[in-house]
Amino acid sequence: MYLGLDLGTSGIKAMLVDGDFATLGIAHAGLSVSRPHPGWSEQAPADWIAACGRAIGELLRQHPEAMARLRAIGLSGQMHGAVLLDASDRVLRPCILWNDGRSGQECAELTGRADFHGIAGNLVMAGFTAPKLLWVARHEPEIFEQTARVLLPKDYLRLWLTGEHVSEMSDAAGTLWLDVARRDWSDELLAATGLSRDHMPALVEGSAISGRLRAGLAEEWGVPQVPVAGGGGDNAATACGMGVMAPGTGFLSLGTSGVLFAATDSYAPNTDDAVHTFCHAVPQRWHQMGVMLSAADSMTWLSEIAGRPAPELAALVPDGVAAPSPVTFLPYLSGERTPLNDPDATGALLGLRRASGLSDLAQAVMEGVAMGFADCVQALRRAGTPIEAAYAVGGGARSHAWLRIIASATGLVLLEPEDGDFGAAFGAARLGAACVTGDVSGRIFSSPALRAEIPPDAALAGAYAEKHALHRAAYPRLRGLQAPGG
Repeated sequence: MYLGLDLGTSGIKAMLVDGDFATLGIAHAGLSVSRPHPGWSEQAPADWIAACGRAIGELLRQHPEAMARLRAIGLSGQMHGAVLLDASDRVLRPCILWNDGRSGQECAELTGRADFHGIAGNLVMAGFTAPKLLWVARHEPEIFEQTARVLLPKDYLRLWLTGEHVSEMSDAAGTLWLDVARRDWSDELLAATGLSRDHMPALVEGSAISGRLRAGLAEEWGVPQVPVAGGGGDNAATACGMGVMAPGTGFLSLGTSGVLFAATDSYAPNTDDAVHTFCHAVPQRWHQMGVMLSAADSMTWLSEIAGRPAPELAALVPDGVAAPSPVTFLPYLSGERTPLNDPDATGALLGLRRASGLSDLAQAVMEGVAMGFADCVQALRRAGTPIEAAYAVGGGARSHAWLRIIASATGLVLLEPEDGDFGAAFGAARLGAACVTGDVSGRIFSSPALRAEIPPDAALAGAYAEKHALHRAAYPRLRGLQAPGG
């Protein structure tokens, strides 16, 4: 039996699986986000511990005999958060989360201090951990002076579970302090933020043992003192759950935001296109991600404007789309990451006529998101990362029409897995199994059975290539016309 724990922004998910990775039980516990100022996003680490205890308690009530045969625990979680601890491991302030934007000014300053692009493999963005610490040093110097250790969110859970200060490569790569090629902390990047290795946790691979469950918790829960795996950041753990471990395949997440994830066997950054380059959760593997900030959320926006549920709008677009919508949509409702790196980018509808109807707009939104994913595919390929097929996951992937549009716009073969939960908690459980067995092969990290394959439609691909050219040309022209304060 293996337990996967995934610390998300809105809650904790605990998943218990057996030795064949069949799901035995799932439990959730909710979390809230504090926003004390515009652009801020924080959580109290104590709330994570309480939520984790509730979720595990639910599994203990549902499956006491299975939990008593537990062999290992794996961890996953939201990346980039900054948990600041003093020398006694006391939390000094609420955790600054991944979606907190307060450190925008510090990003430019950090970029000029050290080679973050070359060593960390990523642009310095407000979402990452390093600029958050520079903000704390500037605005809360008394807190910064007391900071003895900086942990990522899931690694604070690890501290509670094991008593150990440990992180793993995939999550550590999202701090901007890791030498991503060497899979080790960078003294140069730490010094640029006023920190040293003494402030950092030890590092292990995600498939390695990071510690053992504390005796007190084991006794309280009635489980053995099992090993706790290094685990993975949320996207790397999801890839472990989907079996996306080798070059050539990936997953495309059509959630609130959009992610195109590709596994690689070498370090190949592309900061010019705002591609994220991180370590994978297993040894000698890396991964790249193209990220768009408003994917399914674009359809949610249209549903709010139209006063109709998003699934109803999606149903207006036929599965057999024959031609592009006459309307063009730029999906930059929350700014954009890949390839623009423009937090101030704005969305737009082009080509509107009196005859334009809601079905035209719904299809245009789907196509605009598809063009964003096409941008991500091209950015990954410019980094030398081949990707030909991707598993389609996320709420928006329930629309066959949307998947067909994305396949035709990107040139990817989209793979629809059979029903099942292959997300970050499941991947964390698999990493737990790997840390016990030492096996990081396809036996542990297998791919799900497929319900369908959606290839690009040759008849649509040419038309979407033309629309993609329009999509790319429109952004810089409209950017210059943006209204003040827009």
